[in-house]
Amino acid sequence: MKIEWKGVMPAVTTKFKVDDSLDLEMFKVNIQAQLDAGVHGIVLGGTLGEASTLTDSEKRTLTKETVAFVDNKVPVLINIAEQSTKGAIEAARKAKEDGASGLMMLPPMRYNASDRETVEYFKAVANSTTLPIMVYNNPVDYNIEVTLDMFEELLKCPNIEAVKESTRDISNITRIKNRFGDRLHIMTGVDTLALESLLMGADGWIAGLVCAFPVETVAIYELQKAGRIKEAIEIYRWFLPLLELDINPKLVQNIKLAEVYTKIGTEHVREPRLPLHGEERKQVIQIIEEGLKTRPIVPDYKNL
Repeated sequence: MKIEWKGVMPAVTTKFKVDDSLDLEMFKVNIQAQLDAGVHGIVLGGTLGEASTLTDSEKRTLTKETVAFVDNKVPVLINIAEQSTKGAIEAARKAKEDGASGLMMLPPMRYNASDRETVEYFKAVANSTTLPIMVYNNPVDYNIEVTLDMFEELLKCPNIEAVKESTRDISNITRIKNRFGDRLHIMTGVDTLALESLLMGADGWIAGLVCAFPVETVAIYELQKAGRIKEAIEIYRWFLPLLELDINPKLVQNIKLAEVYTKIGTEHVREPRLPLHGEERKQVIQIIEEGLKTRPIVPDYKNL
């Protein structure tokens, strides 16, 4: 399925049962909620998907099950976060074989690759597959920045089409637009900068709290796109305390707890992660409960 780099694409959480096996039933409950809200794609196996704890077999199961379940309604992307070029190429091969429409791709894991090494890594994978690629640029969390000069070289690969822009520098969107125009599509990857990024020209939003609040997330995107900025801002201001749960080391636990409260997820995480407890848990619950108590009435955004 062809990817249009626009709209809201949830970086979905991976659902587990009490025995630590995949909970595909609850996973599909959440995916259905995303589809009902009108998301534009699904991203599997990202940070929120607890990618580093998933086995190769589990990743392939999630990809196949999601592709079958969404049934060409939206494209399905799988994240590649590998330690070696060989491993990344193999992951890309399996993604295509399993029906994924595209790849979200991090720089090499663990090894602090140089600019040249990072560029060659991305190019090697891009040249090995026909799947479109979105480069995940998150130097804050992963310590490697893909600079504009590096993108200049990467864009020689026609299937490197987009960037998940998570540098936290809002002006980077304008720099990308000024330099590359529409050649490099921009998907903002930071929930707390999402509306600002969209207004500055980002094409879409790879979202986190959408996992628990799909309707409000898609509404913000659609309203701003239709020029109804004031309405989008009102929802966004309500949403911000919840969105801040995403820019936290415990973002997986935070968002899974929010999914419990909105009845489209469970709290089970894979160790070494553990569910929130004590004062930390109380604080997150307070934010979630306040958000639910003051939840706005969302205008009809599907027919704008």
